[in-house]
Amino acid sequence: MSAPSPIVPDPVPPAATPSGAGGAVRRLLGPLGVLAGAVAAFGYVAAVDPHQPGHYPVCPVLRLTGLYCPACGGLRGAHALAHGDLPAALRDNALAVLAYALLAVCWLVWCARAVAGRRFPATARGRPYGPRGWRIGAFLGLAVIFTIVRNFPFEGLLTP
Repeated sequence: MSAPSPIVPDPVPPAATPSGAGGAVRRLLGPLGVLAGAVAAFGYVAAVDPHQPGHYPVCPVLRLTGLYCPACGGLRGAHALAHGDLPAALRDNALAVLAYALLAVCWLVWCARAVAGRRFPATARGRPYGPRGWRIGAFLGLAVIFTIVRNFPFEGLLTP
């Protein structure tokens, strides 16, 4: 005689997406929480000037190697952007400004999908959170190229 097979419960159905106005507000809690964090971070950087020494730590890559990393100048760029100075933000760190813009677009898509009751594309088909691999690879490749170019002596073309 064989041992009885264990009873496997039916899989739990996914939770229903709340509908109606109250459901839309509930679905927007995540995006609004992220917006609050971004506003707080940009507000702090706008209030505490990164151009003044002593407010923020020095970049460890710059300190150890003397080379600018892809994030060097990102706080100064955020400060300039928070004050509405796009040319200065681009001079400080063009890659960071591009990343801020891409994150803003992703946030808007997230909000639109939340209001419509649809999941964010990164989780819609059971994939883990985050962009697909090729997008990450493309952005990392861009960051490597940006880092190489900004460390060549091109009369301060991309240096913060």
